[in-house]
Amino acid sequence: MKISARNQLKGTVVAIEKGATTAHVRIDIGGGAMVTASITNEAVDELKLAVGGPAYAVVKASDVMVAVD
Repeated sequence: MKISARNQLKGTVVAIEKGATTAHVRIDIGGGAMVTASITNEAVDELKLAVGGPAYAVVKASDVMVAVD
């Protein structure tokens, strides 16, 4: 895989919840951290995502917000 995004988090798919058009995919990236992505059901099928299978969470953002209490 070649991609310009630098934030590539390899993990394991732990849940896929399909809705009418969109799915929520949870990826365990280790260290007790989970990433949840909203993608189309079509993308889930095309990527052949399955619980227990490997996947990357690729984060590409133009803005990052930081907050404190």
